Amino acid sequence: MSDWYQTTIVAAGRAPALWLLIGFVLTYGSTRWVTLRIHARQESGAGDGNSRIKDLHIGGVHVHHQVWGILLVLLTGLLEFRFRPGSPWVEVLSVLFGAGAALALDEFALWLHLEDVYWSEEGRKSIDAVMLAAVVGLVLLVGSSPIGVDREMVATSGVWGTAVAIVVHIGYTIICLLKGKIATGLIGLPIPLLALVGAVRLAQPSSFWARRFYAERKMVTAVRRHQRTLRQRDRLRDLLSGTR
Repeated sequence: MSDWYQTTIVAAGRAPALWLLIGFVLTYGSTRWVTLRIHARQESGAGDGNSRIKDLHIGGVHVHHQVWGILLVLLTGLLEFRFRPGSPWVEVLSVLFGAGAALALDEFALWLHLEDVYWSEEGRKSIDAVMLAAVVGLVLLVGSSPIGVDREMVATSGVWGTAVAIVVHIGYTIICLLKGKIATGLIGLPIPLLALVGAVRLAQPSSFWARRFYAERKMVTAVRRHQRTLRQRDRLRDLLSGTR
């Protein structure tokens, strides 16, 4: 196991990404567990009582955990930029950065709406942000390039072949974005197949592509498909948020 870790993770420069992802997932899971416990107690009317798990107040102000997350991300970024530490400290900073990102993104909806919408429908946007961040973390761990091109592809296809491939890839990624699939398009930049699938499939009914190119019959099909996708996404949101 140690040899595998050294050759596959450390030698490939993936250790910081791995530990960042571990810190992110563990912190998000722990944070959701704590917030669910607090919320369940408040909903039952039990109040804080003598429980050790409580919302944190400083000077009478409820300090949301996004505050600690933002501070942790800023601190770890500052230490990395200033000292450029080697192993094992770079891994330690990666875990702390992942933990800070999880704390901050778990309350992403609060940034967006500038109000406490954590348990409302708008609060589900935090789950979307967490899912997107987790996928980005996995992409970093795999080591994919920002636009899905690596040295092996350049060596095999040549400069001009690679240039054509990049133009085509960016083209269908833009189509994917115009179809209203922002997350799919952004994640599809380093994962070409994902962007291609998003470009081929039906657009979201409110997107520029649907409004510009879809006739009434195709728009009805797009609405039906979109509603089914929303139901599937809501089930995944509920699963990841622990609300069901």
